[in-house]
Amino acid sequence: MKAAATSGRLFTVGLVTSWYSSNIGVLLLNKYLLSNYGFKYPIFLTMCHMTACSLLSYVAIAWLKAVPMQAIRSRTQFFKIAGLSLVFCASVVSGNVSLRYLPVSFNQAVGATTPFFTALFAYLVTFKREAWLTYFALVPVVTGVVIASNGEPSFHLFGFLMCVGATAARAFKSVLQGILLSSEGEKLNSMNLLLYMAPIAVVFLLPAALIMEENVVGITLALAREDMKIIWYLLFNSALAYFVNLTNFLVTKHTSALTLQVLGNAKGAVAVVISILIFQNPVSVTGMLGYTLTVIGVVLYGEAKKRSK
Repeated sequence: MKAAATSGRLFTVGLVTSWYSSNIGVLLLNKYLLSNYGFKYPIFLTMCHMTACSLLSYVAIAWLKAVPMQAIRSRTQFFKIAGLSLVFCASVVSGNVSLRYLPVSFNQAVGATTPFFTALFAYLVTFKREAWLTYFALVPVVTGVVIASNGEPSFHLFGFLMCVGATAARAFKSVLQGILLSSEGEKLNSMNLLLYMAPIAVVFLLPAALIMEENVVGITLALAREDMKIIWYLLFNSALAYFVNLTNFLVTKHTSALTLQVLGNAKGAVAVVISILIFQNPVSVTGMLGYTLTVIGVVLYGEAKKRSK
């Protein structure tokens, strides 16, 4: 029994470590490619991610039987998934665009306001009201970002707006997902949802990349002839993007959604520290105080949500 319990704990620790590594790894590699390496094509980069998610999801579900395959049951359900995929594309592309202009530390500070946008969209779309204590907990979340913005040495308005847009789109997708796929006949686990959303995302992103990022394929091939590392970076980064989703699903399955939320709060702080050490971006005391206040607000929000239930 003891051996089984130890083995179970080690498995969980391994999963959490993999989740942290893939989440922070893809974030830092995105930043490196888009900002430091000079690969200024966030739409094409997102398309690479979605292509990898399409292929690896199919391998994991159809071949490796990681989870049972769930079929799309109707044309209506397909259009709902397509709508979610469009919002998902907007959130990922906006997030990648913001990384061209903002340091990871500030990007994570803005990203921590997701609960604020989730509560806002839940009220606007479903008229769902939370307890006043829950809304009160959102005050330090927003206040912290305002303080961090004022104290951010590398503040860039366009990058900031893109980051806010990415955070809002991510929250909007979670609210829409709860509404659109809430009936028993339409519920999909996150792995099957990714299996269907990813190829639809590629269909959206391919023309967008070709039109908005002129000659991106030719430029990428030219870069590859000069430095083959770019191909390996793109392949590794795209695979990491899939493993973010896979480990997210596995951690939730083997622990709980609450555990994932707590780990997510800590992940932001870890990503901030690692990014500052790697990229040496300047930080101010005001900025760090603002980010700390935001994280405290997110923790209070989670506690208030638990108590209201």
